[in-house]
Amino acid sequence: MLKSSEKIAVCPGSFDPVTNGHMDVIEKGLSFLDRVIIAVSTYPRKNFLFDVNERIRLLEDIYSGNPKVEIDRFDGLLVDYLRRKNVRIILRGLRAVSDFEYEFQMALTNRILDKSVETVFLMPGEEFFFISSSLVKEIAFLKGDISRFVPASVKEALTMKVKSSV
Repeated sequence: MLKSSEKIAVCPGSFDPVTNGHMDVIEKGLSFLDRVIIAVSTYPRKNFLFDVNERIRLLEDIYSGNPKVEIDRFDGLLVDYLRRKNVRIILRGLRAVSDFEYEFQMALTNRILDKSVETVFLMPGEEFFFISSSLVKEIAFLKGDISRFVPASVKEALTMKVKSSV
C-alpha cells in the first residue's frame, strides 16, 4: 500500500534492452524519490527483440534486492496506469535535443489527459548521453562490443538473442 507521503515515480519504457543510460536516470531519480516503478511497455504495435517477460526478468535481475525499485508491466495509456498505481510523477530521461520534442509532446499530452500528472526529466551522465536501446541492438547484431553500454546480464542475453536469430 502506498503511503501518502511517499514520493513515487513511474519510469515507463520499452527497455528493449535496458541500458546503462536507463539505469543512470533511474539511479538519479532514486536519489530524491522514495521509490521508482519501472513500467515495461507491452505496446503491441512495436516490434520488440525481447518479449515483455524477458525484459522484466532482465530488470528484476538488475534490481533484485533493491526495495526502492518495483518492476511492472503496463499496456494502454500511461495515465491510466498511473491512476491504477496511485502515482502522479513520470520519470523520463532526456539525452539530446532530438529527444526533447517528442518527450515534451508526450508530457503535455499526459498533462491534458490527467492534470494531476507531472513529468520529471533527468539527463543521464555524459558517458551515457548517446546510448539508446536501438543503437545497442545494432552494435550487437554487427558483432561489436556492447559491454560499456549495458550490464553484463543484458550483454549475455543480447548476445544469445543475436546468435539465435542468425
